[in-house]
Amino acid sequence: MKLATLPRASAPAAPVSGAPTAVPDAAGPASAPRPPASDATRSVPETAPSASDRAARRSGRALTAVAIVGGIILAGIGFTGSYNTLRDLAFDRGFGDFSYAFPIGIDAGIVVLYALDLFMIRRHTPWPLVRTVAHLMTVATIVFNAAAAPGPVTADPIGTAMHGVIPVLFIVAVEAARRLFVRASDDELGCDVTTVPLARWVLSPARTAALWRRMKLWNTSSYQETVELEQERTVYAAMLQRKYGRGWRRRAKADELLPLTMAKYGLTVDEALALPRQAAEAEQLRAEQEEVLELEAQARAERRAAERRMASIRTERDIRAAEIAAQADETAASAQAQATVTEAQAAAEAQARIALEAARAVESADAAEAERRAAEAEQAASEARARAAEVNRCAAEAEQAASEAKRRAADNERQAAALAAEKARAEADAAEAKRRAAEVRAAAAEAELRAVEAEDQLKLSPRERAVRKVARTVTARHAGQADQLPLEAITEAFGVSLSTASEYRKEAAALIAGGYRIQKEY
Repeated sequence: MKLATLPRASAPAAPVSGAPTAVPDAAGPASAPRPPASDATRSVPETAPSASDRAARRSGRALTAVAIVGGIILAGIGFTGSYNTLRDLAFDRGFGDFSYAFPIGIDAGIVVLYALDLFMIRRHTPWPLVRTVAHLMTVATIVFNAAAAPGPVTADPIGTAMHGVIPVLFIVAVEAARRLFVRASDDELGCDVTTVPLARWVLSPARTAALWRRMKLWNTSSYQETVELEQERTVYAAMLQRKYGRGWRRRAKADELLPLTMAKYGLTVDEALALPRQAAEAEQLRAEQEEVLELEAQARAERRAAERRMASIRTERDIRAAEIAAQADETAASAQAQATVTEAQAAAEAQARIALEAARAVESADAAEAERRAAEAEQAASEARARAAEVNRCAAEAEQAASEAKRRAADNERQAAALAAEKARAEADAAEAKRRAAEVRAAAAEAELRAVEAEDQLKLSPRERAVRKVARTVTARHAGQADQLPLEAITEAFGVSLSTASEYRKEAAALIAGGYRIQKEY
């Protein structure tokens, strides 16, 4: 796993089940857990301000007003004094009519750059280049004023110094205001910013330079916090040496050496020791999420298969209904044919009676003709009987087809009932998958709640809380890929700018790369 420079959390990770994290046995190294803050230290009842507090506030407001008014007066005096000098210098240098605007452009640029620097600090987006250019412009004003004096600059050092006094005072005033703005901005973000003391640089420059380098690499703004982290790691290494003796680095377990291995990434002893447990919990959470996804995919596949079978059965049912309708039409045709046969039989019988009467009438005179006609009538009757037999056969076949159609319709109804039962089972499986997904979501919500409670106990700053929440969101919803979390979601969730949201996402990615995962037990 590739690790980048990680911002160190201001407090160690929460131990499992509320117990402090320590090295295995009493003889071995152990990092002393920090005692939880009592109720008295966590919440201080607000009382009415005393007379001294009110006097202090009044004096503070008065000093602020004096500083603002004095700074404006100081800037006005300096800019007024340098206007004529810079104008004359511009005329001498061939600026022409632009010489009247040149001093205003220089002085106004200085004011605008300093104001822009303070505004950017207020918006938590400082840019050192603005401040540097403002200082360079101020130095340029001093140089231009000194150059306006007759003769070389070194010929009148006192005059040169007189030109630089007021701009220097203005720079000092602006730097003091900038320091106040930076402090107020850090207080809003909950950052405890303390620099390395000057005495430490003098007494131990090499070690102090290394300490300052670690503060910048770990993005730690508190000097005291960095010193405590170094002390904690040094004590841990000493206790490991006490436990294993000589060659303790070779004899110690890999998990016990994690605090020393992860030291270059700014992790505390407790955070480094918690990495294996966090990795196991993250792996278990990923397995549970994959199981839920597989169950949902299986339920969707079963529903699609059931829908396809239902469509197929409906199609077969329509086809068989059409066959039944055709067979019914054939049955009607056969009934009509049978009626036709009956009519033919009646006609044949009538013809037979007519022939018999004719035979009797001409029996004596035309016997041969009567016999011929009787033979023709007999032949017609036999043909009518043959047609009637054919019609009866067709009617029997139609009745057999109708019974077959009824049997197929009953089979269709049984298959439809079986399909309905399968659909009910598929819906029950889908409901079970939804229930399991709801349980997993509830477990994730419970883990989030416990993480928030642990952060409350550890008194993390608002920025650290926000970064950890972004890390948990990335782990739970985007499989640890921080770049897949939109910046708009972060700005909407925390009400910050896009640049701050980008910093939150980068710090969350660094936390995840360092092994930070969603905690399920605290």
